[in-house]
Amino acid sequence: MSGAGKKVVDVAFKAGKSIDWEGMAKLLVSDEARKEFATLRRTFDEVNSTLQTKFSQEPEPIDWEYYRKGIGSRLVDMYKEAYESVEIPKFVDTVTPQFKPKFDALLVELKEAEEKSLKESERLEKEIADLQELKQKISTMTADEYFEKHPELKKKFDDEIRNDNWGY
Repeated sequence: MSGAGKKVVDVAFKAGKSIDWEGMAKLLVSDEARKEFATLRRTFDEVNSTLQTKFSQEPEPIDWEYYRKGIGSRLVDMYKEAYESVEIPKFVDTVTPQFKPKFDALLVELKEAEEKSLKESERLEKEIADLQELKQKISTMTADEYFEKHPELKKKFDDEIRNDNWGY
């Protein structure tokens, strides 16, 4: 295999090892996203498998002597010369440099969105815990206990009473 082809296979193999598929799968919330993610993973595995098997092996060398015996040396020499004159162009990746900055920017945006999401999740979990605590205590809670947790409401009610505004 040529050096460039082997490099592509090695990079694909290493990429497959470094992807945290389970970690990403845990972040998905909808069934449609899970379905698309499964399709992406299956496709990645198929392409990676093809790269590992089909393109990672050197082609078997041609036994020119075998063909010379059966066909004749003149015709075989002609094919051998044509075969050896074929130059396979080296692959030059012009796409990755164009999309690498965009991908890196998306990764930064993803991290920011993840941080926002985690903060919002923390806030919501705290709010849920407070509501569950309130639900348990509501039947035995006094107004002073409630106002202790919600001083803004106490201030509002005190202002209304002080201003003789009883809400009607």
